[in-house]
Amino acid sequence: MADTISVMDIDDEGDNNHIPKPDNGKNVVVSPPESKAIPWVEKYRPQSLDDVAAHRDIVETIDRLASGNRLPHLLLYGPPGTGKTSTILALARKLYGNQMHNMVLELNASDDRGIDVVRQQIQDFASTQSISFGAKASVKLVLLDEADAMTKDAQFALRRVIEKYTKSTRFALICNNVNKLIPAVQSRCTRFRFAPLDAVNITERLKHVIKAEMLDVPENGLKALVRLCNGDMRKALNILQSTHMASQQITEEAIYLCTGNPLPKDIEQISYWLLNESFATSYKKISEIKTRKGLALVDIVREVTMFVFKIKMPADVRILLINEMADIEYRLSLACNDKLQLGSLIAAFTRARASLVAAAAK
Repeated sequence: MADTISVMDIDDEGDNNHIPKPDNGKNVVVSPPESKAIPWVEKYRPQSLDDVAAHRDIVETIDRLASGNRLPHLLLYGPPGTGKTSTILALARKLYGNQMHNMVLELNASDDRGIDVVRQQIQDFASTQSISFGAKASVKLVLLDEADAMTKDAQFALRRVIEKYTKSTRFALICNNVNKLIPAVQSRCTRFRFAPLDAVNITERLKHVIKAEMLDVPENGLKALVRLCNGDMRKALNILQSTHMASQQITEEAIYLCTGNPLPKDIEQISYWLLNESFATSYKKISEIKTRKGLALVDIVREVTMFVFKIKMPADVRILLINEMADIEYRLSLACNDKLQLGSLIAAFTRARASLVAAAAK
């Protein structure tokens, strides 16, 4: 055991196959378990930095910093399912090997969010002596997932702990909304933004899982998965696994049925009614298809909004429609009456249609 704590030691050849599970936070799965009960998001979580599907520029930058003993405090932010936690866990495996459970404190800040956690668990961990690898001592790693859920008092306390134990500990903060972190914490970290994954990266990873699980997924099913996940790899894998449990063949229709989303052909039909039928007819037909297929009005509004972007119409009419539908979606999020909001949706398209007729008559 070293008397002083200096630089970080990179342990590239640690045994990465038998890492015990940490006491806090998410389970760390280091090899794909054979049990069918395990969620695929954990079963196929990247185990090394080379396995991370996207954001190669960020991953390679972090890898170079770690390999050069220059790893700073990290702040990884962006939408869910974009690889933030997987990147840090893969980095920790590379740094510590089979000593990861001793060298990493993993906390989910949405559960452990108060100032007591910072003053007790985090400070106690940061202040204890590191395990030595050979002649050198390695810095420890504190992983705070969902750090934007921490209280302001906890964040101010964390700022002081980060400052005090920089020589012995590195902090990796992960969050969705970086604006909820105080500037004093942000300024002490190197920030990396994880954008939603593009369709190519998601498709490539899904094909890997489909092949490993020997699934029957036609091309239209794969496209539906990519379309519905909106750049969220975790969501894509959850939909894939859920649909597999419900259907032998993972078709587009099976995926939409499993998730409760309206099919594209249903949205085209609803949009046709909104643009061409009278108020009473549109209301009746949309209500019928909504009831028959168990669709949520908020999903219909969201998909119709995307459809409006694809059809030709004057820019001012398109903006008017999109703004009105955004208002309807907001009111639905506040649990406003579905029937009233459906009426508002049809009325918005009735006004837009009148504007289109007026523009064409000029």
